[in-house]
Parts: sequence; structure tokens; C-alpha cells
Amino acid sequence: MTFDDVADELYGLDPGEFVEARTNHVKAAREDNDRALAAEIGKLRKPTTVGWLVNLISRDLPEDLDALLALGESLRDAQRHLSGPDLRRLTTQRQQVVRSLAYKSGEIAASRGKSVGEDSLRDVAQTLNAALADEETAAQVRLGRVVTAASYSGFGPAGLAVVKEKSPQHAPAEEPQTPESKTPDLKAERAGVKAELKEARAGVEKIRRRVKAETAQFEDARSKLSDLDRRIEELRADLEHAEQERQFAKNTEKAAGVAVRESEEKLREAERRVDEAEEGLD
Repeated sequence: MTFDDVADELYGLDPGEFVEARTNHVKAAREDNDRALAAEIGKLRKPTTVGWLVNLISRDLPEDLDALLALGESLRDAQRHLSGPDLRRLTTQRQQVVRSLAYKSGEIAASRGKSVGEDSLRDVAQTLNAALADEETAAQVRLGRVVTAASYSGFGPAGLAVVKEKSPQHAPAEEPQTPESKTPDLKAERAGVKAELKEARAGVEKIRRRVKAETAQFEDARSKLSDLDRRIEELRADLEHAEQERQFAKNTEKAAGVAVRESEEKLREAERRVDEAEEGLD
């Protein structure tokens, strides 16, 4: 097993499993009399939770990560050419994709029985933003061996620890980068910040208008509710009065019915007497 194989395996593990697995690989290398490999493996640092989450993205969501890093290339190109509309569009897209990937890393961690907090997810988003701003950081994140969170201040990556790939023994050395080659175009960066600020202000104004409209709707609904409550009370009073009148009418009807029956009985008795009198005359 090569150093790269061991590193890939270790940085794909839960941080709680890292130290034990590293110790086992060091022991195995020593048993194979490969002290150089054992020493290199022993130097591998345990990743923080944020480093582990970024590595999960590299391993479990490689296509999503590639799409994000391609977006970073487009952003850098837009900054070099001072393309305001492209910067605004790509900045919005960047924010959405970064938030989505950070959230997905939390979901992957949860599926493995590990709960992560909002602070860790924010640091994951910060690291992904650093990868978008700097090509070297992007390459390190894609490798999937990040140890700690990364940040970007405008002059290259800061705070990112990563385990790099072992280069082939006879591979040509990479050409060193000069400070000039890594320093970004400050004008382009300033234009990007201005575009982001303008977009943020527009978003605030949009939300302010929505709050105003929703507040007006709330006040209107509350006023209508108050009117309906008053109307319900009035109707309840009318109903109570109507029920009292109904009961009075019912009592009156009952008394009138008794009077009718008594009068009908008296009428029949009077008619009977008339008949008897007429018979007596005959």
C-alpha cells in the first residue's frame, strides 16, 4: 500500500477513527521494514470536524464539487475582465451552491451518526469560498485531504492545512509561483465586492418592501377580524333576543290553543241547547 492509498483511506474516516487507523498503518509499514513510509504516515494530522466535512464533499459529491470549482474559474475570469453583470450573476450562483454543499455535508455526517453544528457548516462554506477564490486551495480541496478550515483574505489561502499527494520520484518539480503571480487584481476584487454590496442592498430593500406590504396585510386582516368579532357579538345578542321572543310566542300559542279548545267546547254545548229548544217548539 502506498502513502497516497493510506492518506486517502485515513482522511475518508470519521475523525474519531483516525488515530487508531494511522497507528495500525504505521505498525504495518514498520513490519514491512519500510521505515520511511512509516515516518510519513506518522506525520499525518488528524482532521478537524470542518476538514472532515470538506473531505466528505470531495468523496461523496465529486460532481457537485467539480461544478462549484468550475464556477470559481468563471468568477476569476469575470474579475479579470471586470464584468459587472457576470460577477453579480455568478456571485448569486456561488452563494447558493456553497450553502447547498455545506448543508449536504452536514446531511452526510448525520447519515454516519455524527451531528455537526451551524458553526462547523459556516466554516465549511468559508473553506469552499476560499477554494473558489484561489486555484491552489481548489486543488487541495478536490484532493480530499483537508485537515483544517480555510479562509481567503485576497492574498492567497490562509489557515488551510492539507496533505498533498506524493509526487513520483522522478517527476519534474513544479515551477514556483512568484508573489506577483498569486496576488489578485485588486481592482477586479474591489469591483466584485461592490457588486456584492449592491446586490445585498437591493436584497435588503426588497425584503423591506415585502415586510411593509405584509405588515399592511396583517393590519387589514386584524381590522377585519375585529369587525367580525363585533358582528358576531351583535348577532349573538340578536339571536338571544329572538329566542326570548320565540319562547314568548310559543307560550302565547299554547295559551291560545287552550282557549280555542274551551271556546269550541262551549260552542258545541250552545248548539246542542239550541237544537233541544227547537225540538221543544215543534
